[in-house]
Amino acid sequence: MRFGLSLKQSKKWGTKMNSEIDMKKITFRNETPADYRAVENLTREAFWNVYKPGCDEHFILHNFRARSDFVPELDIVMEENGVLIGHVMFVKAEIKLNNGKILPIMTFGPISIAPDFKRKGYGTILLQHAMQKAKEMGCGALAITGNIGFYGKSGFAVAKTKDVFYHADPDADYFLIKELVPGFLDEVKNAGGGTFKEPDGYFICNKKDVEEFDRQFPPKEKLKLPGQIFG
Repeated sequence: MRFGLSLKQSKKWGTKMNSEIDMKKITFRNETPADYRAVENLTREAFWNVYKPGCDEHFILHNFRARSDFVPELDIVMEENGVLIGHVMFVKAEIKLNNGKILPIMTFGPISIAPDFKRKGYGTILLQHAMQKAKEMGCGALAITGNIGFYGKSGFAVAKTKDVFYHADPDADYFLIKELVPGFLDEVKNAGGGTFKEPDGYFICNKKDVEEFDRQFPPKEKLKLPGQIFG
């Protein structure tokens, strides 16, 4: 999964919180059906040519809304002066413990910021708001693949140091976790560790479905750029 900030983004975004952001102008609310296309377009703009030529994050978001593991209460849009500038969605997930038990947690992403608002601290503001809401809902921990340089500022740690391992790369330094409830991950340690795999909704079986969905949006050029991690 790669729906947090990219390495390229997070190196820049994680450097500072813009003190010029006027929080009185910022509002958060749940996404509504009337927002769907605008939010999908925002997501497309935020991720286009970041990880690979084009993107598929807007397609994944579109499909997740109908899934049972989607968390509508944590499907959050951020506006400044009433203008859509950010969005994040959360999904139910789990850690498979080595003793055979399942520990429910959540993951999130895509987290998207409109291009004109990137590298100004808005991503951190959105993330912190959403994490507080997740905590209030009783979520004990969050897992994400991303850059520790950005997410570490919000309390995330490299997951393997907490005995939680990424299914596809157990030694991954980019697989991160954060306790929202102190001591929640003690159960992982007591079980001798655990493994995390993203919910199935993050995996795309047919790339042609993405291409067909993307035709509903304004044409954009797919470019192969330095720093992309997928061809």
